[in-house]
Amino acid sequence: KRQGLDCVYLDISHKPDEWIKTRFPHIYKACKKLDIDITKRPIPVVPAAHYTCGGVLTDKDGRTNIPGLFAVGETACTGLHGANRLASNSLLECLVFGGRAAAWISTHMADLPAWDKLPDWDASKVKTASEDVLINHNWDELRRAMWNYVGIVRNDLRLARAKKRLEWLAEEVHQYYANHTLGPDLIELRNLVQVANLIVECAQRRKESRGLHYTLDYPDLLPEAVNTSLRAPL
Repeated sequence: KRQGLDCVYLDISHKPDEWIKTRFPHIYKACKKLDIDITKRPIPVVPAAHYTCGGVLTDKDGRTNIPGLFAVGETACTGLHGANRLASNSLLECLVFGGRAAAWISTHMADLPAWDKLPDWDASKVKTASEDVLINHNWDELRRAMWNYVGIVRNDLRLARAKKRLEWLAEEVHQYYANHTLGPDLIELRNLVQVANLIVECAQRRKESRGLHYTLDYPDLLPEAVNTSLRAPL
């Protein structure tokens, strides 16, 4: 972030060739496919960010506060492992809470409230898009905005810039959404913009650095852990 680099380089070429190939066989083969021999050349590396880590509050059966909506794994906040990400803890929760949710549904399906029938979709006032480049461009812009302005280490200035760009993106996607035939890419793009907005808003509310959340403007812990998530209680 400080130097505006695309990557930094990790050099392990000082170790013997056979030691590298034995100790890191998968990394060696993956880099070799990209014409990078890690026994002789540095490896370009960048940090990886988990933007959502345990967001949806659930009970012990995976139930959310919306009847009939369940969440398990990386998307869920069960209270067992803290903030989840796709690693050993959330994979374990996928198995356990997936089974618990299925068991609850199988015995309580009849107890769930019936949803009112939604009106049929009216496509008479929309048209099929002549090109998809706008969706692709917005998708790429969203990805870059989150990477450049939010990312792992944050500050107030970059978060404010991200918020402005996301508001503009949301308006552009809404206009496209209202005037064109729906498709999976457009629906997912709208959902991604909404989630990105929530992530930035939650980050702006946090005035401390705790766990995965690190901000240069508030590097210290608050005396008490304060919830900054936007969530409704069960």
